Amino acid sequence: MILPVALKTLPAEDHQVVAVAARKLEDAQEFAKKHSISRAYGSYEELARDPDIDVVYVGVIHPYHLSTCLLFTNAKKNVLCEKPLAMNTKEVREILASAKRNDVFLMEAVWTRFFPASVEIRRLLAQGEVGEVKMVRSEFGVPVMHIPRSAQKELGGGAMLDIGIYCLQFICMVYNGEKPECIQATGVCVDTGVDETVVVTLKFSKNRMAVFTCSSGIQLPNDAIIVGTKGTIRIPAHMWCPTSLVVNGKVTEYPVPEPCLPLNFLNSTGMRYEAEEVRQCLLKGLKESAIVSHSDSLLLAEVEDEIRRQVGVIYSQDCQ
Repeated sequence: MILPVALKTLPAEDHQVVAVAARKLEDAQEFAKKHSISRAYGSYEELARDPDIDVVYVGVIHPYHLSTCLLFTNAKKNVLCEKPLAMNTKEVREILASAKRNDVFLMEAVWTRFFPASVEIRRLLAQGEVGEVKMVRSEFGVPVMHIPRSAQKELGGGAMLDIGIYCLQFICMVYNGEKPECIQATGVCVDTGVDETVVVTLKFSKNRMAVFTCSSGIQLPNDAIIVGTKGTIRIPAHMWCPTSLVVNGKVTEYPVPEPCLPLNFLNSTGMRYEAEEVRQCLLKGLKESAIVSHSDSLLLAEVEDEIRRQVGVIYSQDCQ
């Protein structure tokens, strides 16, 4: 879990990890010891009953997002849930409805959108720096099919929901949360029934296009580009945790802080930015973030569902 290390790069008076819960108490205790967390629980229910918690970060694997989010929202806890928010649109609607009913904050943890480089992309687009955007291309591919979570259907495996969502959210951000007029997807599925590689073309209003490739089987260049009538914005690798931009050929760096402990994933201290967004929303009494809004999460789920339908990936959650 990266979040405690990322939070240590922020002021201690603003962000404290006060408790951790796991399905096994020993796992929670070991994690708590490593990160100097005072409380460890052997069930999520115990955490939900803790009165001292402002917000819960849900980092379980995707098939358990629905039940875990509902547990915490029904306990009147604010929630930051890892992406994808749920397995399909139906589940996303259920989570959003529960957050609304219980009057709590809820956000899908699309951490990429909060990186300083992403904030700058939105500013440049709003100011018309590259003219009218006509084409967006994005890709994310890493060979992870040896990991059960990536290959097994019952664990929510498949490239689209795990890493393709980064490419899709990027395109949706550039096109301001607009729903594509046309979605064309093709892909390769493995014998476990999950998608290994998917290529998607999206057409938006005014003949604006986007294309992305995601793969759990191969290493791709992992960059992205926005092409407008007056220039380009290129996001070099790694587009899901960007630390540099090339705007009309000019490079600017946006480094993230160094971690206090070694981390498994690249630029992981960048989680500090979404954590600070959650804090700001809570201080203002908001129930959702404008940067990853509830309608953004619904749009992602709807497009993901259609892509999976075309590629032929059906999870048990789709049949309920």
